[in-house]
Amino acid sequence: MSDFKDILGHEEIISHLQNAIHLKKISHAYILDGEEGTGKNLLAAAFAQTLQCENGETSPCGTCRSCKQAISGNQPDIIYVEHRNAGSIGVEDIREQLCGDIQIRPYRSPYKIYIIDEAEKMTIQAQNALLKTIEEPPSYGVIFLLTTNSEAFLPTILSRCVTLKLRPVKDNLIRKYLMEELRIPDYQADLCTAFARGNVGKARKLATSEHFGELKDHAVHLVRHMNDMELWEITEAIRKVADYKADINDYLDLLVFWYRDVLLFKATRQVDGLVFSEEINYISFQASRISYEGLGQIIEALEKAKVRLKANVNFELVMELLLLTIKEN
Repeated sequence: MSDFKDILGHEEIISHLQNAIHLKKISHAYILDGEEGTGKNLLAAAFAQTLQCENGETSPCGTCRSCKQAISGNQPDIIYVEHRNAGSIGVEDIREQLCGDIQIRPYRSPYKIYIIDEAEKMTIQAQNALLKTIEEPPSYGVIFLLTTNSEAFLPTILSRCVTLKLRPVKDNLIRKYLMEELRIPDYQADLCTAFARGNVGKARKLATSEHFGELKDHAVHLVRHMNDMELWEITEAIRKVADYKADINDYLDLLVFWYRDVLLFKATRQVDGLVFSEEINYISFQASRISYEGLGQIIEALEKAKVRLKANVNFELVMELLLLTIKEN
């Protein structure tokens, strides 16, 4: 379980939830909407633990019996609805684990709280079953729907829930967290922060991933030496890039960040703000060699490559065209 103070960012949502506790105006149904890794589970867990805390404050005490149970994952009145089928949440899952169970009063807590992760996977039948419970809930019932896409819900579900959308967390908070909590060096923290685009979970995953480090090293080696490559070497590079086919969007994003750094340094001559600041010698050299127009064409070619790959255009053909465009400029 979690405490609000352990959650990075999302101040407005935390304030909303704590204010609801303070005013004793708890909704029977909430939707937390945000991409994977943004902290939906942490927020729901912190709210659930606080609601059940025996101290009755706007943050959990962490020491009462209920909090200890919540922390160990054994609070009987905080229920995580399980998915029997990985691809969807069926009507029987909702009826058995929620609709039927919610009629039984809490064991010893003021509320009975249900948390449904990946709630967008509910079938229409499952949503309709849930709707009946949301329309006439018992006074002690609280339901949390965690989703990456609230538009997947029926309008009638949306109209009866309080929807809280998770916004990107500020870069400076993520960078500080990576450096202080995970002991990541500043240049690596800069890259992971830029890449995560406000998603703390993604930043943490990138910072601790050996695979992402390998991906970055290959991409940086490629752009460092692109100018000196012969045609056969470019063909060989394409073959090696194919090893990262599953992560090609991340690979192309690394190249985009590199050339944006070159463009930024060319325009400002400032190292501050560069994602690849530790590569300043190479970036400075390329900034002196590539024109503004050339950099624009390279970045445009990278974005086009992403679109083409998404449309299932031949991988080798797309990469060959991309790398030749980069070399030409």
